[in-house]
Amino acid sequence: MDYFVDSHCHMHDTEFYSPEEQTLLLERAYKANVQKMIFIGTDYKDSFNARDFALKNDKKREHLFWSFGIHPNEYEKPREIPDFSNDKPIAIGEVGLDYHYSSSDKEEQFKLLNEMCQLALDNNLPLIFHVREAFDDFLGLTSNFPNLRGVVHSFTDKKKYLKESLERGFYIGVNGLATYSTLPLPPLDRTLIETDAPFLSPRGHRGETNESSFIPEIAAWLTEQHKTTLDEVMKTTTGNCFELFKFAK
Repeated sequence: MDYFVDSHCHMHDTEFYSPEEQTLLLERAYKANVQKMIFIGTDYKDSFNARDFALKNDKKREHLFWSFGIHPNEYEKPREIPDFSNDKPIAIGEVGLDYHYSSSDKEEQFKLLNEMCQLALDNNLPLIFHVREAFDDFLGLTSNFPNLRGVVHSFTDKKKYLKESLERGFYIGVNGLATYSTLPLPPLDRTLIETDAPFLSPRGHRGETNESSFIPEIAAWLTEQHKTTLDEVMKTTTGNCFELFKFAK
């Protein structure tokens, strides 16, 4: 695995990027040896925008992929069971629980996450989880679904919850936020590298719009933390993506 994967970005979102910027971002990512990217859906419409962007720029589905998801903060938006017969996503996400805002309706978030977990199982897909200040409920709810596969995107909580997530078999998404914080780190063999672009730029780029071409810089930081080589970080984290998302080899 001699290239990197950005396992979580929002390059398809025209609220943040113009078509001209999107073209440049893709070019810079490939030049930085980020050869696969997953565009993450955050509601019904956004998910299919991610699909269309991936298809437009990679008709053979060798480099660009999409996920279908409804973010926990989007629970009030209309939703329906999607038809994946023409182009199946690589994962269901981002979905989860987010209790950061006091106005959030926890019961509705629970209902939505239950639906998304069942959708993933029905389609034999992994999940991309967004969990913010809600780990006890998240771990409790997901324990009701045997055989879930997934990644906890942008982990930002206690070591206790990292340990429990790993014991559940989930991978952990590490992005630029980790490079300037004191977050607990997962072992390399359970790590996926992500950007969450346009958000969470790594150290050295704080205040700038994030992009997939910064993935090697996050990998270099992981090399320091794990006292290993950049090649090992690249091969291991890319291999983890293949294991979770079942990319065609």
